[in-house]
Amino acid sequence: MTDIRYDFGSGRSDPETFPTEALKQAAVTVLDREGLEFTRYPGNLGHAGLRKVMAQRESDREGVPVNPDHLILCNGSMQAVTLTAEALQEAHGDTVIVEEFCYPGTLSAYRNLKLDMVGIQLDEGGMKMDHLESELRRLQGENRLPKFIYAISTYQNPTGFVMPRARRLEMINLARRFGVPIVEDNCYGDVHYEGPIEPAIYALDDDPNHLYLCSLSKILAPGMRLGYILARPPMLERVLARRHDAGSNTFAAAVVAEFYRNGISAHAAIANPVLQEKRDLTTRMLGETLDDICVWSNPVGGLFLWVRFPDDVDRGMLWKSAQAAGVNYIPGAAFHYRGNNAPYLRLAFGHLTREQIRAGVPILARCLKEARGSNEARNFDTLFD
Repeated sequence: MTDIRYDFGSGRSDPETFPTEALKQAAVTVLDREGLEFTRYPGNLGHAGLRKVMAQRESDREGVPVNPDHLILCNGSMQAVTLTAEALQEAHGDTVIVEEFCYPGTLSAYRNLKLDMVGIQLDEGGMKMDHLESELRRLQGENRLPKFIYAISTYQNPTGFVMPRARRLEMINLARRFGVPIVEDNCYGDVHYEGPIEPAIYALDDDPNHLYLCSLSKILAPGMRLGYILARPPMLERVLARRHDAGSNTFAAAVVAEFYRNGISAHAAIANPVLQEKRDLTTRMLGETLDDICVWSNPVGGLFLWVRFPDDVDRGMLWKSAQAAGVNYIPGAAFHYRGNNAPYLRLAFGHLTREQIRAGVPILARCLKEARGSNEARNFDTLFD
């Protein structure tokens, strides 16, 4: 097995900021207070305390009231992705809209459900609304309007882009005009570094057909396996009808509810500056080693950098040489909704040490240059043409 010393592939937060002692104390508190509850099934909505805390989290960030009884706790956001798709799907072959480059877990889930994905082109503001409108018109003409539009509108994975408010409103208008629900995935929403925070779709539009997904994996830890769905009735009942697992982890939910009882801002204020520092270090190392042949994103939040390299890079050779050198990354093909072998790669920086970033990026840069078919300078200045 290859010895990976520089794993830029896994999107995780910084392990050094994980609040071990605070969670220990929270666990002791909830065991004393709620121990008997752990002998019961949690029900389809999940732990009431965490739903209340997460409803407050959403209300504080978005400035609109959120009903805790409209939140469904899930085993991570991937269960939320699957549950919402199953709730909206009517048959194999149903069409859904996704971003042209999208989270591989979502793509895999939709493929397993045998959904027909239509990818929308991206630019620095996320989904391009002119392309979305043209695809909706085309699909309407073919009598196969999508069952929903899936979008990561804030710190999009893999690009890190944020969809501006005006574009979100355009998407809402298109969704209303064509009668298509929006499934907004905001699992990175609280991993924020700088600049304004754009509002969630549900905060801009109270259409009960829209669904909202969020997670604690990125702001706290993926091992907690906690995420949630915000769904208003009657969509709430439609999603709950697809749930067959007797609910999410009550103990983990109770511990996190106790830990976050005063809100998430205190922990975010510790975790996010460390991640921002690592983002800055990674972009600086890219600038020192790959500025002549690559361009990359500089996200204002999230855990990823999206790197574009020249077309003459042999993708297979790059992968083999990087792995042999102990460097892992995720190739662009993994994010393309059709698996196209696009000239991109994604770098995650959150869980690596600063020393790993300083050493690993130059190794990746060397592998990239050795995998090229020429020594020409790049002929592009943006991530997308």
